[in-house]
Amino acid sequence: MSANNGGSLLAQPLQRPSGLRVLAYLGLFVLGAVVGAAGALVQGGWFPGGLLLALAGAGGLFLGGARAAGGRGGAVAPAAGWMVAVILLTASRPEGDFLFGAGVGSYLFLLGGMAVAVICATLGLGRQPSSPDVRLGK
Repeated sequence: MSANNGGSLLAQPLQRPSGLRVLAYLGLFVLGAVVGAAGALVQGGWFPGGLLLALAGAGGLFLGGARAAGGRGGAVAPAAGWMVAVILLTASRPEGDFLFGAGVGSYLFLLGGMAVAVICATLGLGRQPSSPDVRLGK
């Protein structure tokens, strides 16, 4: 049994990510920003269905990123992109233009998206072994 199989996640040594993994995380970050911008437009246009569609799309991306990357970092990268895009879109411009109105739907999208991001990043993937020969009793 190696030292990496047991113990706390904080007690394990850090590993340098490969170039492909960094590129995948960057792609997930950009995809999160796109989903955040699209969700900002959809949630206001078709309330309440658009709000549910935007949050479901964000949740699907976060969980899909975690599955594709094989870890919680795959959920954090698109969540960070989503957050950056949404925060940038909430700021009003000097001309007075804005994307988010001061309605209940906008606040539900902001708070609901953050809650979905935290839930998906926390519960994205458990630390279960993937091969069948490591199960107890076999």
